[in-house]
Amino acid sequence: MNETKISWDDLHLFLAVAREGGLSPAARVTGRSAATLGRRMLALERSLGRELFVRHERGYEMTEEARKLLDDLAEVETRIARLPASSDSKDRPLVKVSAGTWTTLALLEGLDDITGEPADIRIRFVSAEATLDIQHREVVIGFRNQRPTQDGLAGRKLSRVEFAPFARKDAPERWIKVLADTPSARWLDRMIGNDAVCEVTSPRNSLDLALAGKGIALLPTFLGDRQSGLKRAGGTIPELDHDQWIVTHHDDRHLPEVRRTIDRLCQVLEPGHR
Repeated sequence: MNETKISWDDLHLFLAVAREGGLSPAARVTGRSAATLGRRMLALERSLGRELFVRHERGYEMTEEARKLLDDLAEVETRIARLPASSDSKDRPLVKVSAGTWTTLALLEGLDDITGEPADIRIRFVSAEATLDIQHREVVIGFRNQRPTQDGLAGRKLSRVEFAPFARKDAPERWIKVLADTPSARWLDRMIGNDAVCEVTSPRNSLDLALAGKGIALLPTFLGDRQSGLKRAGGTIPELDHDQWIVTHHDDRHLPEVRRTIDRLCQVLEPGHR
């Protein structure tokens, strides 16, 4: 019986389609066209002799066979990541970090402190309000609003997050409304309803408008207090207070590059960090 040969490239593309949930989002991650990814997934299914996806208009839904393959490949990825680099390699280890818009912006301001000087890691920020899957290695490090409870995850508690209104001194007294599925956006919707002069779908745009003096933005204090020209336009909103945790997988947290990155991320988010 002939042994089926399957390339790692096909399996790598499978990981992207499985984790992104469809061809179009996977195309943005891999740089391959959706048509190419579709052909490669069909070829992979034929090579394996099993169905991996249920295809529908909303995307690609994994079968049980695909979920098992995803778990197996995640373990392989971890082992590959632990292989020592060759002595003449100039590649820096890549660490993928997911966080919401506001935390990502705060971290970007401290980029040099995170990468080191000289840089000893490559950092990839995945800015998303949705929670990405650390267990399946969508990212290595993630920021969460609560203690991790899933098996295999470890967390470190950070400073408590508070929200307050921010604006320039000369800004008009009008809110900038954010249309997003976040607790702060939902609070704004309850408070001002349709009474906003301007609505934005990207939280970052509310900060841009506040910096331009166009109105009041609801921001976490760890970010708003650092913005030159912005002042608090009111007190904090207690119902939006929440804990923040930095989370990684038990198998990854002792990797030197992951440990260094976590320590640096925590330092950048400490109150008073420049």
